[in-house]
Amino acid sequence: MDPLATSSVSEGAPPGAAGRWPAPASPATSGQGSLRKAKSLRVERLSAWYGTHLAIADITLDFLPNKITALIGPSGCGKSTLLRCLNRMHEVTPGNPRVEGRILLDGEDIMAPGVDPVRVRRLIGMVFQKPNPFPMMSIYDNVIAGYKLNGRALKARLDEIVERSLRAAALWEEVKDKLKASGASLSCGQQQRLCIARAIAVQPEVILMDEPCSALDPISTYKIEELMLELVKDYTIVIVTHNMQQASRVADYTAFLLAGDDRTGRLIEYGETQQIFTAPRDRRTEDYITGRFG
Repeated sequence: MDPLATSSVSEGAPPGAAGRWPAPASPATSGQGSLRKAKSLRVERLSAWYGTHLAIADITLDFLPNKITALIGPSGCGKSTLLRCLNRMHEVTPGNPRVEGRILLDGEDIMAPGVDPVRVRRLIGMVFQKPNPFPMMSIYDNVIAGYKLNGRALKARLDEIVERSLRAAALWEEVKDKLKASGASLSCGQQQRLCIARAIAVQPEVILMDEPCSALDPISTYKIEELMLELVKDYTIVIVTHNMQQASRVADYTAFLLAGDDRTGRLIEYGETQQIFTAPRDRRTEDYITGRFG
């Protein structure tokens, strides 16, 4: 039985209640240390189109459990497209999108026929470039929005879920006395951490972050980077960033993508971040990292 298929899990149960994947454990409280081993994510010969335009071509790449992998490269090289493919958001993008290849979450192909994309997105959460809390919802309701949308709200546990998620997002102490306030009333950096709390509240296995600090000031950026280093104890994290210093600070592994004259993004080099930044094997990687183009 496929745990991602529409019929595989009863509507009130958490992902993984049936099938070969175990139900995920509760995320660790910030500073508490790892409570579980995250799942691996792998793409094999992945290509994606917008209509007739091939955006990324033939990418094979591993995202290791409990590690942060950074996707770097110039604008237009397909970083965000690749990220959106990882939880099947690319297929809801306007422009007749299409994907070929395999995406394996702990060996299970999330692109296989019968796999429910909604359940995929529950297991592989996304944090976007611009903080997007639901403006008409309170801080409390923002955190549990995923439970309500998926029919998984358990009233006796909601307070626990909210506190646990906000603590894991390093936001609890700042908002615990104003949980009924609008999520939009928070600062930009706090809003981004609220969005992270919302993403982890439904207990995903992987967290995707699309330039999560690009709209933030240096202090807020530092807090998000600290948060990533804490969350990776319990999650597999993939980030897109244009900030080379950020990639070198937080990422365990780095993948460099580049598009040619055909505007199709391809994987140029992948390895441990220290190796990519100090001894890249491809001249194009070195030229990009040192600012010669991009």
